Amino acid sequence: MLEVRQSQYGRGIFATRDIMKDELLEVSPVIVFPKDEYKYLKKTKLIDYVFWWGTNYDDCALALGVGSLFNHSSTPNAIFKRKFKKGTIKFFAYTDIKAGEEIKINYNGDPDDKTPLWFEED
Repeated sequence: MLEVRQSQYGRGIFATRDIMKDELLEVSPVIVFPKDEYKYLKKTKLIDYVFWWGTNYDDCALALGVGSLFNHSSTPNAIFKRKFKKGTIKFFAYTDIKAGEEIKINYNGDPDDKTPLWFEED
């Protein structure tokens, strides 16, 4: 259902078949980096691939599987839900997605959140 391919942003996640709204796309286990390790993590390339984690979002988590490879869109076709107790992130289709379409999430978490990010959007 998902494949990693080149996109305009480097690697991205693409649908290999039509996907229906609300369909589960991926369940990614995470590796959590406690907040006291952030100062080291931000000096690495990994910082571009983590999700804010924990009840106060003080920690970071790297999603395994394809979870950390979803690109951003302010008009996403997928959403994610952090499952702190289970140590996973679940990704769901937010809209119907056509085969061949890149699957993107809003890095702010809420699909309607238009808060500017740390990079220029296209």
